[in-house]
Amino acid sequence: MDNRPNWDEYFMDIAKLVSTRSTCIRRHVGAVIVRERQILSTGYNGAPKGLNHCINIGCEREKLNIPSGQRHEICRGVHAEQNAIVQAAYNGISIKGSTIYTTVRPCILCAKLIINAGIKVIIFEGEYASDKAMDLIKEADIEIIRLKKEN
Repeated sequence: MDNRPNWDEYFMDIAKLVSTRSTCIRRHVGAVIVRERQILSTGYNGAPKGLNHCINIGCEREKLNIPSGQRHEICRGVHAEQNAIVQAAYNGISIKGSTIYTTVRPCILCAKLIINAGIKVIIFEGEYASDKAMDLIKEADIEIIRLKKEN
């Protein structure tokens, strides 16, 4: 009997591990960008490189009691999907035609970046507070799949 995870489970498990590096107070999110079963890039949510982390200085959105999915411009954090896309660009890696695994369904800001980066499939596990991204994802003809949690 083969107890190995299938490829989707494998890459989602890696995204979950990546999320443990998150420095966000509210939610830990991880993302892995893959093409042809090869990891191209990873990212987790947190403050930009070299800046103070929210776990150290607090969360402005939390202080202002702003609900999840709203007022992204106040947040100092960069989302996991954004960081994975930026990390690929920083290292000169094309992610065109790839799949992104993310522990949470992308927000509208991440959806726009995913579309423009040429990512063709989104596989996610957890839901996000806003559904606004779904219309863009569908219009861009990006396949989106919810991977059900086993437990």
